[in-house]
Amino acid sequence: MVVTGRVVHGGPNGRPLARAWVVLHRVTMGGAGGPIDSSRTDGRGDFTLRAGHPDTTAIYVVSSWYDGIAYFSEPVTVSRPRTSLRPLLVYDTTSTGPGVRVERRLLTVAKQKPDGARDVLELLELKNPGSKTRIAADTLQPTWTGAIPVEAIQFQVAQGDLSPQAVTQRGDTVAVFGPIPPGDAKQLSYAYVIPGGAARVAVPIDQPTAEVDLLVEDTVATVTAARLDTLGVQEIERRRFARYRARAVPAGAVVTIAFSVAPAFRAESLVPVVVIAVAAVLAAGFVVALRKKTSDV
Repeated sequence: MVVTGRVVHGGPNGRPLARAWVVLHRVTMGGAGGPIDSSRTDGRGDFTLRAGHPDTTAIYVVSSWYDGIAYFSEPVTVSRPRTSLRPLLVYDTTSTGPGVRVERRLLTVAKQKPDGARDVLELLELKNPGSKTRIAADTLQPTWTGAIPVEAIQFQVAQGDLSPQAVTQRGDTVAVFGPIPPGDAKQLSYAYVIPGGAARVAVPIDQPTAEVDLLVEDTVATVTAARLDTLGVQEIERRRFARYRARAVPAGAVVTIAFSVAPAFRAESLVPVVVIAVAAVLAAGFVVALRKKTSDV
């Protein structure tokens, strides 16, 4: 398998980067693998890399380092003997400039578990509008931060474009310390749990968000937000979710989910049923007895 491409500095309209190291990596389904070929780009920024014995179950990516940041190509499979990649874009870095924006925020809220808690999975699309890769200034100043519900517990980072090691929770705030380059939006995903005692939850909107989507498995829950579109119920992997969407959500907007509450079981609630049942049995016995007495006369 042969992989060709070009390294370009500064964006799609930038200049080809000569003498840059590029590496072809093999990644297996189990996450193993490693570098299998490397080369420097020529004067036009072009490179050619080869996999001598390609693995049909693996994927391949090309990386190049620039200004201390690793950049990766789109994944390649062995379905074709020769693949030409899109330009591999590399950038200068900065810790200042226009802030990273939230293009989309999707919350999937599962139904109650036996203990009453609800699992929540969030998927965000973060976009760097600048012309340089945004990096953290230091360990106190992240690349990006975003708020999560104050009730959230058991926070964990899920699979996405940003390394889990570069994402952390600080109270009700998620902080990203990894680099975010310009261009296509990068996906950040994390999960947490809403405890069973929470009858409602407020989704904090601490910054302008181009689109907020919600999938709520409690299909009779009440979702409120300004300019909210109700999109019906959708089946996903044999589970039913109510869908909602709000666009151009400003910072400080209110988005709340009020969950439906199943009536609690109480033993005393059976009293009227028992009384009626007993009365019915006594009435039936009285009728039988009365008929027997009449027949004896």
